[in-house]
Amino acid sequence: MNPKKIRRLMRKYNFFAKVRRANPYKNIAKATQEHKTLPNLLNREFTQDEPGKVFLTDITYLKYRGKTAYLSCVKDVASREIVAYELSQTLKMSIVFHTLRKLDEKLDGNVHPEAMIHSDQGFHYTHPEFQKSVKQMNLKQSMSRRGNCIDNAPMESFFGHMKDEMDYKQVQTFEDLKQLVNQYMIFYNESRRQWNLKKMTPAEYRSHLIAA
Repeated sequence: MNPKKIRRLMRKYNFFAKVRRANPYKNIAKATQEHKTLPNLLNREFTQDEPGKVFLTDITYLKYRGKTAYLSCVKDVASREIVAYELSQTLKMSIVFHTLRKLDEKLDGNVHPEAMIHSDQGFHYTHPEFQKSVKQMNLKQSMSRRGNCIDNAPMESFFGHMKDEMDYKQVQTFEDLKQLVNQYMIFYNESRRQWNLKKMTPAEYRSHLIAA
């Protein structure tokens, strides 16, 4: 039907189309620096022998007593250590900023010249401020392909083992959960031996790699 006829009929029968307002967040994104995805520089090269060269990061959910907490972690690919983590009651950007700050403290200025941090394409990691912070730490940033969790498989594997081994669903409070997570991280890094690490703990294997 000709658009002119449609307009004529609308006027005749007093029909009006509701005009939707533009999404304000879309305009804000255009006015400021937009979120950017980055290439998959890591390309599943999970076999590394230099601690501090390749880090993986991700966020997982921990549901307990009808509540949800969020755990952000950074894993060293070479040693399998969890070198930084942050537990939060919200998914605000502060969870990844605090994780980066702890990683920065852990590195204490000793940044590998080819150091890289790899993540998925989640909102937190495409955020301009996160990418700016990564650059300030002299880290390259790499991202998995969209919807491809295998590109960050060791991080996903850690979360799976942690949830199987940590009895977190029955804790009463967030503080109890925080204490439990702290205990598990110490256990995982310093006591939990792994077959693929020559039956060493991640902390022992890091020392082994550095000595080698």
